[in-house]
Formats: sequence, structure tokens, C-alpha cells
Amino acid sequence: MTKKLGGLIIALAVFVGGLMWFVNSRGHQTHQQTGKLRVVTTNSILEDMVQQVGGPDVKVYSIVKRGTDPHEYEPQTEDVRAATDADVVFHNGLNLETGGNGWFKKLMKTANKKDNQEVFAASAQVKPLYLTGKGQENETDPHAWLDLQNGIKYVQTITKVLKDKEPRRAAAIQERSDAYVKKLTALDNEAKHKFADVPEKQRLLVTSEGAFKYFSKAYGIRPAFIWEINTEAQGTPAQMKAVLQKIRQSDVKSLFVESSVSPKSMEKVAKETGLPIYAKIYTDSLAKRGKPGDTYYSMLKWNIDHIHDGMLTK
Repeated sequence: MTKKLGGLIIALAVFVGGLMWFVNSRGHQTHQQTGKLRVVTTNSILEDMVQQVGGPDVKVYSIVKRGTDPHEYEPQTEDVRAATDADVVFHNGLNLETGGNGWFKKLMKTANKKDNQEVFAASAQVKPLYLTGKGQENETDPHAWLDLQNGIKYVQTITKVLKDKEPRRAAAIQERSDAYVKKLTALDNEAKHKFADVPEKQRLLVTSEGAFKYFSKAYGIRPAFIWEINTEAQGTPAQMKAVLQKIRQSDVKSLFVESSVSPKSMEKVAKETGLPIYAKIYTDSLAKRGKPGDTYYSMLKWNIDHIHDGMLTK
């Protein structure tokens, strides 16, 4: 019912597009009026990256709110309005915003936004990894931002687009970007050495969704998960059997659950194995504002520290 309602909202938005434009032109300030680029992002991670680079020169709106899974989403009326008004739209790409029968493409069509004119994939420079499930081998894994080197590539793409769209402020945008990249690079270097003290058989990261392939490859650990991506069935008997087998073949000390998914399946794994759920970690969404993990940097810092410490738990 929710999906049907979301689809109806988009259809109605197309029908009343002319009226919306009239209302927006009366009730919303334009780029020329505010001096700020109006930027829409599909999730809170991209929202923070744009804010870090754009600073006072941008006004950012995230379609998918914090704590919400972007894989499956149904745009709301305010999302249609924000996208229609936007000067720039950033999405992740790589198979992320394809749930709900391709909600992002439908939204961009409604908002009359075109690829490489107003719409840009922040992951454009990333070399993708692929899903491993049977029949999914040609589908890209979207969670590239969990490797900080990829996050830096996102920032570089965002920087170029913002400079092209706002050349008068290009120097300030580049200065903020350089400082941000330097900070992310330092954390990436820290992470590359962080797990050296964890015995090999304990370097198994057990999560609900298989979102940590990029992270694991970058930082020398191994991923294990119940389901591969949030758009598929979750916690099936076959999935549970497979993850339990991996756990029993390792010397893993702790389990983890992502902040944007239900903990029920991982609680079953904990009960079956006797292992504790050490911490909530972040994948598809930042934490609520004012909480640890509420920026891209602090999200990755939180994940790195808690995953490391959980792997060493006695």
C-alpha cells in the first residue's frame, strides 16, 4: 500500500507540475535571490559531503532522512518540490537508489532534471565491486563510501561540480575541499594500520547486510553477512545457515548490527552462537544530528574504532 501511494504521489506531481512551479516560484527563494546553490542529495552521507565542501555557498536538502534505508524509498511531496527547485542533484548510483521500481529515475523525470546537467553520480570515479549472490554477479555493490579512499573520490567529484556551477566561489570551494580531503586521508591511513593487532581468525566482520565489502578490502578484514543487500529477503533459513557456518569456521568474538536495519535477525544469530552484539555501526545513513556518527568523518571513525575493539573483545 505504501509503495502504491508513493507511486501515486509522483504521478500526481507530474500532472500538477505547472501548478507546483507557480507555487514554488512564489514561495521559494531562487539561487539568484539567496546567493546559494540549491543542492539536493539522495542520502545524508552525500548531504554532509556537500555541506563540508560547499559550506556557506550551498543550501542542501537530503531526500532520504537520517536513520532511513535509501535502498527502498518512496519520495514524498516535499522531495518532489526540492528536486524541482534544485540547481544540482547528487546521487550515489552503483545500484543504490533503484528500489521501489527505480524511485530516483522517476523523481528526476518528474523534476525535469537531466544527467550531467543538473544530476550527477558522486561515485563516478569509483571502481565498483560486485554482489556475490547467485544471479547477482553483474550487479554493483553500492556501498563504496565505506572505503575512505572512495569517499575522497566522492568529494573530488562533488568539488568539481560545485566549482563548475559556482565559478565565482571556486577558490573557497577548493580550499574547503582540500582541508576535508586531508582530514579523510589521515583517517584512512589510521584505519589501514588499525587492524594489525587483531589475529587473522578474529578478523571476521559479521553484519546483517553485506555492505562492508569495500571496507573489508581496504582495511584487511573479511566480511560475513546474513543477506547481501537490503532489497532482498532478509533472515531466510538459508541465509542464517550460511552465516552461522562462517562464524563457526572462525574465531570471531563479536557481532554487529547496522543502525538502519532491524536487529531481529542478528539477535537470532547472537542467541544461536552465544556471541554478543558489540555495537551498532553505520552503513546507509548518518546518525541523528548531535550524536556520534552524525558526519561522514565521524561515522567512519565510529565504525573503525568499534569494529576493531569488538574484534578484540574477550
